[in-house]
Amino acid sequence: MSVTPGTDGVLVDRYDRVARDLRVSLTDKCNLRCTYCMPAEGLPWLAGPELLTDEEIVRLVRVAVERLGVTEVRFTGGEPLIRPGLLGIVSAVAALTPRPRVSLTTNGIGLDRLAPALRTAGLDRVNVSLDTLDPDRFLRLTRRPRLDAVLAGLAGAAAAGLSPVKINSVLMRGVNEDEAPALLRFALDHDYQLRIIEQMPLDAQHGWDRDTMVTAEEILTSLRTAFDLSPDPTERGAAPAETWLVDGGPARVGVIASVTRPFCGDCDRTRLTADGQVRACLFATEESDLRAALRTGADDDELARRWRTAMWGKRAGHGIDDPTFLQPTRPMSAIGG
Repeated sequence: MSVTPGTDGVLVDRYDRVARDLRVSLTDKCNLRCTYCMPAEGLPWLAGPELLTDEEIVRLVRVAVERLGVTEVRFTGGEPLIRPGLLGIVSAVAALTPRPRVSLTTNGIGLDRLAPALRTAGLDRVNVSLDTLDPDRFLRLTRRPRLDAVLAGLAGAAAAGLSPVKINSVLMRGVNEDEAPALLRFALDHDYQLRIIEQMPLDAQHGWDRDTMVTAEEILTSLRTAFDLSPDPTERGAAPAETWLVDGGPARVGVIASVTRPFCGDCDRTRLTADGQVRACLFATEESDLRAALRTGADDDELARRWRTAMWGKRAGHGIDDPTFLQPTRPMSAIGG
């Protein structure tokens, strides 16, 4: 086990995990109101001066790539497509040396229009959130009648070559827990890759209840009513999704079981919030402020040092099963999913 924060160009923690995957929240705002994320009336949004500027985002990503060994950059939100400077940010990050792989997680609204420009700017692929194929359920889950827009976004991303196009789905008991087979059939028919995610305690209302969560085992049982699933022989590595071959392959489906089958021991992620805070874990209750350092004249070496120190404090696990677990005070929309 290491005894001091790394200084050799990587983000290592005290358990010798190395963070090479950076998630960057570009905004806390969103044009949906998903029930597992925020209340119907929305949230108090960050004031403009609190948000990192486009130039600040690019600089911090450059530090992560050039000095800290980050090889994957995923832009998230809130909803990143509503960030006015998105195309310029993607272009600048894709131009870094060494070039990171650049992706984006979105709700898909407006993606059909933006996908060609994003591809030209250097975006490699997208993850699109889609929890149901039923318009009424979509309205109930997101509080917006925009299912057609999401489906158009998926098609637009595929047409633009932002592949593999991945679908992220959250199943909720009493709402859409019966839709796993239908979502997988839809993904197979359109050559998308489906990932079903256990609902996590990241809602602004703090209404998450483990007893009502649809578990990975239930998800797999539901999928097996319509498909033959066999273990994927491919090495999982640090990927959050455990994958299965569908009907013998080559198609695959993934389940991200952050709660019931945690994969913290292989975690390789670091996170940057829209207001410039480093989060060592999605469920962290503490953050390290890079925005203040950046705006008071810190050079790249100092920013890298602070980032390494922040990651050194990463816990062994997310602690959801700990009786003393405290849900993060900021919802998923503010810290990036």
